[in-house]
Amino acid sequence: MASVRNETTEVMWKPKNTETSNMDHFRRMVNRNYGLNLEHYHDLWKWSVEQYSRFWESFWLFSNVIHSQPYKEVVDTSKRIDEIPEWFPGARLNYAENLLRYEGNKVALYTAGEGQNLKSITFSELKQNVATLASALRNLGIKKGDRVVGYIPNCALAIEAMLATTSIGAIWSSTSPDFGVTGVLDRFTQIKPKIIFSVNAVRYNNKIHNHLEKLHKVVEGLPQLEKVVVFPFVGSENEVEISHIPNSIMLSEFVKFADESPQLEFEQVPFNHPLFIMYSSGTTGAPKCIVHSVGGTLIQHLKEHVLHGNMTKDDIICYYTTTGWMMWNWLVSSIATGASVVLYDGSPFIPNGNVLWDLVDQLGITILGTGAKWIQAIEAKKIQPKDTHKLSSLHTILSTGSPLKPSSYDYVYHCIKDDVLLGSITGGTDIISCFAGQNCTIPVYRGEIQARNLGMAVESWDDEGKPVLDVSGDLVCTKPFPCMPTSFWNDPNGLKYKKAYFSKFTGVWSHGDFCSINSTTGGILMLGRSDGTLNPNGVRFGSAEIYNIVEQFDEVEDSLCVGQQTKDGERVVLFLKLVTNKRLDDDLLSRIRVSIRNQLSARHVPAIILETKEIPYTTSGKKIEVAVKKIISGQQVTNRGALANPNSLDLYNNIPELQTT
Repeated sequence: MASVRNETTEVMWKPKNTETSNMDHFRRMVNRNYGLNLEHYHDLWKWSVEQYSRFWESFWLFSNVIHSQPYKEVVDTSKRIDEIPEWFPGARLNYAENLLRYEGNKVALYTAGEGQNLKSITFSELKQNVATLASALRNLGIKKGDRVVGYIPNCALAIEAMLATTSIGAIWSSTSPDFGVTGVLDRFTQIKPKIIFSVNAVRYNNKIHNHLEKLHKVVEGLPQLEKVVVFPFVGSENEVEISHIPNSIMLSEFVKFADESPQLEFEQVPFNHPLFIMYSSGTTGAPKCIVHSVGGTLIQHLKEHVLHGNMTKDDIICYYTTTGWMMWNWLVSSIATGASVVLYDGSPFIPNGNVLWDLVDQLGITILGTGAKWIQAIEAKKIQPKDTHKLSSLHTILSTGSPLKPSSYDYVYHCIKDDVLLGSITGGTDIISCFAGQNCTIPVYRGEIQARNLGMAVESWDDEGKPVLDVSGDLVCTKPFPCMPTSFWNDPNGLKYKKAYFSKFTGVWSHGDFCSINSTTGGILMLGRSDGTLNPNGVRFGSAEIYNIVEQFDEVEDSLCVGQQTKDGERVVLFLKLVTNKRLDDDLLSRIRVSIRNQLSARHVPAIILETKEIPYTTSGKKIEVAVKKIISGQQVTNRGALANPNSLDLYNNIPELQTT
C-alpha cells in the first residue's frame, strides 16, 4: 500500500481566538454536564463518536431544536449502523418551522445572477410568501407524504416552494434546468410527484435558454401531475405562453388558491419522516432515490453550520450551487441560524470572473462556497481578488465537489486572502451533508481537509477491514449517525440500500471514497472514488494522487485517470486535455512520467497516456471516472442525464490504443 502522507504539513491558517466560538461553548457545556475535561477539538471528536448518543442529545439541547413532543430516547445504541437504527423516536417536529423561527426586517434571502437586479427578502416576507404557497398547496389537496418537485433554478421561489411543501409534511425534490429531459424523468418518474414548480427560461453564459419545451416534455412523462406552476424567471408574465403544457398555471394564478389571509400551520411529523428525496448520479445505472429525514437533515446541518462553521445571525452565506446539488439543501438550512443566504443563478464568469467577489464586497458576504473546479478555473484565468477587492467581511471559503488540490490552497492564500479559513469539505448526496470539513478551532494544513466532523466515526480501512493511517484506504463510518438515509424510494426490503453502503465491509458504512488520514495533524486527504480505485501490480491508489501532479504542468488543462482490465491485470490509463495550441509530444510525456515516478513511485506511472478533447463531468463538477472505465472496457453507458457534457463520453469509445484483444 502506497504512503500518501502529506509531507509538507504546512500551516496555511490558524485560528486567532477560539474561546468565543460556538464549538468551544459547546465543548465547555459537555465538560460541565458530564464532568469531563475535553481540552481541544480532537478530544471532543473522540468523545462524540464513542458516546454518540450523548453527543447528539447534547447538540439537540445546544441548538434548541423546535419540537412539539419530546423524544423517548436518542437512539438504541445496541444496534449496528447497518441495522439503520431509528433516531429520537417519539419526537415530533417540522423542518420548515425550524428554518422560519426568525421574523422581522432582517434580510433572509438575497437573489442575484446574470441579468438580474439584486433583490432582498426579509424574514417576515419569506414567512408570508411561504404561508401563501402552503395554503395554496393545502387547498389543492396536497397532504403529508405527497411529493412536490422543482425543475427550477437557484431562486427565491425554489426555497419558498420547498418550505411550503415541508411545512405541510409533504416531500420535496428538485433538479436544476441544466438537467436534460431524460435525466429529469429518470428521477421524477420514480417518485410520482403531484405538483411541479418551474420557470419559463433561464440565463447562462450571456444567453437566454427557453425552458418551456423541456418542461413540456417532462410534464408529458409525468401523467400523475395535477398542477404545473410556472414562474416568469426571465421577462414578464404576459410574454409567457403555456397553453400547450397540460395542467399548467402561472404562479400569479396559483397563489389565488390560497386563503385570503393565510397563516402558516406546521405539520408535526416524526424525526424520521421523509423530507427530501435526493438522487445518485445515475451515470452507471438508474439513479437511486435517496430519502432523507426531517430530523436527521436538520440536526446534522445545524451541527455543521453552528459548530463547524461557527455561523451566527450576523453571517451572510453564498454557495455557488444549483437546486440539483445537495449543497443547495445544505445552504438553505443555514436560514435556521438567522444568517442571510445569497442565491446566485447563472455563470460565475459573466460579465467577468470577478462577479462573485463583487458580491462579497457589495453585500458583506462572510462565507463563500463553491466547487473545487471553480477555484481551479479562476486560478487558470489569473484572477487575483486580493489586488482588486477588499473582501474584508469574508472569513471562510468552502470548497467541495472534488478534492481540492494542494496548489489551490496556495492560490487561495496568496491570491485571494491570507487570513481566511479555507474549508475543504467532503460528504455527499448519500448523507446530504459532510463526513469531514471546516473547523474554526484548528489550523488549516496545505492540501488537507481539517478534521473528521463531530459524531461521524470516520476511519480509513485497508482491504482486510483494518484502520490505517498515512496510507490510502476506504472511507468508512463505523457508528450510526442521524442523517443516514431512512431508505431508498421503491426499495421496500432495503436491499438496494444495504448493497450501496454495507456490502464491502460487514457492519460499517463504506462510502465509496478513497482517503488517507494524517496521523500527525488529524487531517484528511481525499483520493478519489474507491469504485474507480487504481490497482496496478497490487498498489492501490486514488486518481486524485495523479491529478495533483499532472495538472501542475502548464500544458495540461485537465485530466482523467482510470483503470482498464487486461489479460495481464489492470493497467492505468491517463487522459489529458491540453491547453490550446499545446501538443502531447515525447518531451511532455517524458516529463509527466518522471514527475509521477519521483513524487509517487514507478508503479504509479500510467501504462498509457492519451490526449482527449474533453473530460466528462457531472452537473455538480465531479469527474466521471467509472463511466469512462466501463466504456473503455467495452460496456455501454446510456444514463447521461446527470452529465454537464454528456456527448463527451463518446470520445472514449473504440480507442485503438486501448484495444485489449
